[in-house]
This record gives sequence, structure tokens and C-alpha cells, in this order.
Amino acid sequence: MAGTREENVYLAKLAEQAERYEEMVEFMEKVIGAVAAEAEDLTEEERNLLSVAYKNVVGTRRASWRIVSSIEVKEESRGNETRLVAIRDYRAKIEAELTSICGGILSLLEEKLVPYTSSSESKIFYLKMRGDYNRYLAEFKIGSERRDAAESTLAAYKSAQDIATAEMVPTHPIRLGLALNFSVFYYEILTSPDRACALAKQAFDEAVADLDTLGEEAYRDSTLIMQLLRDNLTLWTSDLQDDGGDETREAPKGANGQ
Repeated sequence: MAGTREENVYLAKLAEQAERYEEMVEFMEKVIGAVAAEAEDLTEEERNLLSVAYKNVVGTRRASWRIVSSIEVKEESRGNETRLVAIRDYRAKIEAELTSICGGILSLLEEKLVPYTSSSESKIFYLKMRGDYNRYLAEFKIGSERRDAAESTLAAYKSAQDIATAEMVPTHPIRLGLALNFSVFYYEILTSPDRACALAKQAFDEAVADLDTLGEEAYRDSTLIMQLLRDNLTLWTSDLQDDGGDETREAPKGANGQ
């Protein structure tokens, strides 16, 4: 039984609490199907549930890919060809899963979400997601596929940034999360630390100047992302030559534009 929109939203929340994120994705896809059939937009709560579901599903694979890739580098240094064959096959399996997951959410965005966007906030949110999932593809694709993913990421983030700058205050969590992930893209994918630092610093400084206008809940959400911006700035500026340092921070999995 398909269930109503409200029932699937509840089941998605239940799946989140149970940390069954693949099923959470399935429930949110049913919500999107119901919403698209009525040519409506997702609510803020539904957007955030969708984001949490996909971020967790893709996040486990991204972490797995990094671990396997690190092991591959170690075995290459040892010249262990037998193990390398097995490792590369396993890495390819993870990459296929990542490609499928990213392709799934990107198709939903293009076909069922963006066409029915009713607000600037929704549009920025979806453009940011488009940028995020193309960026995840660019992390492991090579050659023309990597270039295409990077170009799609840049276009999505830039479009979202243009609207966010015009429509949102500097402390808005979605605008801050966008700046955070856009700067990570410059640093990790385009290998442009200067642009990454400039973008992160500008977003942080503009938000600091606007903090006095926030209520308690908004203050908490905004300062969390601001701290991540500052952490990245510290990491990137302290030692850009450090190959084994801490991991770059991205917008969190929780609500408000992760």
C-alpha cells in the first residue's frame, strides 16, 4: 500500500530515528511522487527529510570509498598486484553505488522538484543539492566525466549563490551551508585554495556582522555552520602542504540546507 503523503513523511521520520536511511529515501521518494502529481512543492520539513536521507545514504559510500582508496595507495607503494586487483574491483563496486545514488537524486531534482519550486528558498535549496551531488560524483570520476561533474557543480552553486545573495540575509543557514560547500568544492575539486578561503571568509565575515538580528534557534543553526567555515579556514590557511591533516568540513546532515 502506497500510503498518503502524511503517512510517508511520518515513516521517513521513523526510518531516520531507526537509522534506516535507504528506507528513508524510499519513503521520501513516495512523498515526492505525491507532491509532483499535484504540481506542488515540498514543505521545508519535507525538504530537510529528503536531504538527511540522501546525505546519509551517500555519506556511508563516500566514507567507504575514501578508506578503500587509502588502502589502495598503501598497497601500490608495496607493489602488491594481487591485492590491488581485488581492491580496485571493490572500489569500482562502491563507485557504481555512488553513481546510482547521485544519479537518483539528481533525476528527482530535475524532473520532480525544480519544476514545481514555489519560492526562492526552495530553489536555492535544490540548486545547492544539485551542486552537492555533482560534487560527490567529481570526487571519484576521472577524465571527461569528472570535468562534466565539476562544471555542473560550479553552475549549480553559482546559480544558488546569485539568488541567495539577493534574497537571503548573510546569516541564513541555507546561504551559509551553500557558502561552506561551495568553498569545499573550490578547495577539493578545483584545487583553488585561495578562492576557497576568500569565499569562506567573506561568508563568515558577513554573517558575523548580522548575528545581532537572530533569534535563539536561528542563532544556534547559523553559528554551527559558521564554526565549520572557521574550522576550514584554519585548516586551509595553517598548512596547505599537509597531506595527512584533518578532514575538510561540509554542511551538516541536519536541517536547514545540509
